[in-house]
Amino acid sequence: MAKAPARAKSEPPITNRPRPDEPQPYQASKEELLELYKQMLLIRRFEEKAGQLYGLGFIGGFCHLYIGQEAVAVGLQSALDGEKDSVITGYRDHGHMLAYGIDPKVIMAELTGRAAGISKGKGGSMHMFSTEKKFYGGHGIVGAQVSLGTGLAFKHKYSNDGGVCLAYFGDGAANQGQVYESFNMAELWKLPIIYVIENNQYAMGTSVNRASAEDQLYRRGESFRIPGIQVDGMDVLACRGAAEEALAWVRAGKGPLILEMKTYRYRGHSMSDPAKYRSREEVQAVRDKSDPIEHAKALLEKLGVKEDELKAAEAAIRKQVNEAADFAEQTPEPELGELYTDVLVESY
Repeated sequence: MAKAPARAKSEPPITNRPRPDEPQPYQASKEELLELYKQMLLIRRFEEKAGQLYGLGFIGGFCHLYIGQEAVAVGLQSALDGEKDSVITGYRDHGHMLAYGIDPKVIMAELTGRAAGISKGKGGSMHMFSTEKKFYGGHGIVGAQVSLGTGLAFKHKYSNDGGVCLAYFGDGAANQGQVYESFNMAELWKLPIIYVIENNQYAMGTSVNRASAEDQLYRRGESFRIPGIQVDGMDVLACRGAAEEALAWVRAGKGPLILEMKTYRYRGHSMSDPAKYRSREEVQAVRDKSDPIEHAKALLEKLGVKEDELKAAEAAIRKQVNEAADFAEQTPEPELGELYTDVLVESY
């Protein structure tokens, strides 16, 4: 008679796996912090203007604003090497593009479906690309960018170009199956990728703790031996410090890492969402206590930056955003022939 297999013994959790050091807030100079502040302010004013243009009918389709989450994109992407690192994100992508230094005019032109847009007016709000800047979208399918970002990381490793992929996704996408397929491959092959979960507390209209059995999302990679770090996503210096630590880990060949950025969106999921699933008092409390721009402004004032200088920065950014809106409104829509371009790439 065949011998029955031995009963498996339960083992205690592995607690001594290597993991990165706890990140510390980035020690920015006054000049560096002022630049980070200006980048966040540009995103905030740009998105407010986009909301206005949507209301006026200049922007069609879906439009997902990044208001409240500015510290995440600015803090993380300020640490990247623009020559070799790559970025990919979902449909809430305007802020990531602006944080990458892409011209607001071509982003606003894309939002309004104009030929001068960064995707020639054919991508709109959710599908923006800049291969020149190694920014690969802008994806409308929830979680799709995670698998694609893992592919970008494979390319970095295969080419041995020293690059790291930063792949953003949200707390809702964190429950998608393809995310975990990607985690498995990334750890098996020690791919150079940082998975950034922008936990803005609500997946469309459902709070994260109602939709996720494990709502501490930085732990989602543990079964794949991927370490995770939870970060204050409303503090730009905390975000930058986490990016420095994560990049050091991944560039050392230790494989992927998860950053859970605890942030908050002030507006609805998209422009069509009245956000009735939360109270005005909740949103206002976050604005009062944790606004990333106001936090950076207070730090700048402590460093001796005068109110006049901050007002001048605000005026310059408003002018830049208004010029982007004027440019978008005045440039022509694509020719009908554009329907048939950029649909096929031949590779030899």
